[in-house]
Amino acid sequence: MEAPLTPPVPLTALTADRELGLRLLAGPADADVYGVHASEMADPSPYLLGGELLLTAGAGLAAAGPAPAQYVARLVRAGVGAVGFGVTPVHETVPPALVEACGRYGLPLVEVPPGTPFTAVGRAVWRLMAEARTRELRRVTDAQQSLASAAARPHPVAAVLSRLAASLNGWAALLPPPPPTPPASHDGTGTGPAAAASAGAGVRAAGDEAGAGPGEGVREALAGLAVRVAAGGVATATDTLGGTHLAAYAVGGGRVLALATPARAPGDHTIASVAAVLLTLLTASRPAGDEAASLTRLLLDGDPAGALSPGPWYAVHARGGGDPRALAAALGTVLLDPRGDGVRLLTDREPAPQPGWRLGVSAPAAPAGLGTAGAQARRALERAEAARTPLARHAEPGLAGLVGEAEARAHAEALLGPLSPALRDTLRGWLAHHGSWDRTAAALGVHRNTVRQRIARAAGLLGADLDDPDTRMELWFALRHAPGPEPTGRP
Repeated sequence: MEAPLTPPVPLTALTADRELGLRLLAGPADADVYGVHASEMADPSPYLLGGELLLTAGAGLAAAGPAPAQYVARLVRAGVGAVGFGVTPVHETVPPALVEACGRYGLPLVEVPPGTPFTAVGRAVWRLMAEARTRELRRVTDAQQSLASAAARPHPVAAVLSRLAASLNGWAALLPPPPPTPPASHDGTGTGPAAAASAGAGVRAAGDEAGAGPGEGVREALAGLAVRVAAGGVATATDTLGGTHLAAYAVGGGRVLALATPARAPGDHTIASVAAVLLTLLTASRPAGDEAASLTRLLLDGDPAGALSPGPWYAVHARGGGDPRALAAALGTVLLDPRGDGVRLLTDREPAPQPGWRLGVSAPAAPAGLGTAGAQARRALERAEAARTPLARHAEPGLAGLVGEAEARAHAEALLGPLSPALRDTLRGWLAHHGSWDRTAAALGVHRNTVRQRIARAAGLLGADLDDPDTRMELWFALRHAPGPEPTGRP
């Protein structure tokens, strides 16, 4: 489950800002923008992702440039959200031909007055986007917490569906599994008309549902999505019918979570995915006392391998401001250990980024290797926080994976500190070519005697015996983590 995307900024929020003084000249006023970009190129489309507010002073529309209609057509094909035209110093007013072209193509055009720098417009866009993202993250976090609380109530399935319908302002239902042997379609997949009819009956007769029920056409469309999901080919499926957004999520055991909502916000998928995980845990068939038996074996025998399934398992270290129980539910586990502002978890599902959290994820491990997995997750979380990324995974195998990147870099700088960049490059090449003077000289483009002199100099500065295999191994490891070109061979 991915973190929610940043909601767009309504163009009306910018034109309503009196300090900016923007004025809509053409195109619809209810447009949305997803970023801001300034360019005076005659064709900036190769550098655009789509949805931007493109700021320009019209230098690309000079006499030698493209006609305004051609310019606007390129922007429309690139998916530009709106154009902000700054008057003066290139143009005293917005060219009428540009206004006419934007109106014809339906591209919003706003005038940026002389006293408003483009940087002020850009800051306003990013500020509004940050505020929208904060509101969306808060909404998702609140919904996750309320879903986790609902799962602990006396009738958890109905409570989760009710909370989900309220969070998404729509209708939610848990559809029962299809018949064990549905009639096969013409291609033998079992998802033909008979299966669709069975799913449709399930939608119409959904026993567990919440929110205002959708119309018959919406139910039939949801039945088609449910067939696709229940068949096991996909985990989720979405569609739109007459302005109603439809979604189906696999819940396990052939059950399907069906949703019908009047709108679809960026964080809705994350909220629905959490609900699907909770419903999977609540409806899964487990032998009575399974968790208690596992915990008893672990406490009495001290043997994780005897208390857990073979896995593979992922150790997760997390830090954030959300509810640890909601995080555990989103990761499909009840094995969590809150510690201060951090959480340690174990899950047998591959973790994905979660809004409001930074995660460090270990490599998949068997129960006997969970101690190492925990250390991997801790170092991965350190990398995620240093890089300000929602999730970092342990991916470095072998010896390098046992040492954190920060520690490895610090050791490399301390060990190689006496060497100049030229000596480091020469030592790196010499180790990569197994101590061959001729091959190292050819790779570096220097004379073999130069290589000999540099290696002797490096050995003296390091006070090391470069014929010692242990010394070579340690230097190679340090060179891999020191700034500079990556080694391409093996010593």
